[in-house]
Amino acid sequence: MIRWKIPFLLLLVLGYLQYSLWYGKNNIYDYQENVQMLQNLHRENDMLKARNEQMFAEVDDLQKGYEAIEERARSHLGMVKANEYFYLIIIDSKAKQ
Repeated sequence: MIRWKIPFLLLLVLGYLQYSLWYGKNNIYDYQENVQMLQNLHRENDMLKARNEQMFAEVDDLQKGYEAIEERARSHLGMVKANEYFYLIIIDSKAKQ
């Protein structure tokens, strides 16, 4: 009588555990989605860290040296130093034909 109850009980427990693994709360599909989401977040964090490091380096360069400020003034604002001349050469695209 007790011989068949223990295997039946173990089979019932195994069935419940398998059901929980595949279809219950926090199942295997949820785990895979969470792993994918975690990988995406790590990738995004790495990109943001690289951007932040670049910005910190630029801020540090602007605070410590005047070369970066001068370069920005020349390239973005078109400024020149005293006793310097600025020449703008315009190439006519019609003359090439």
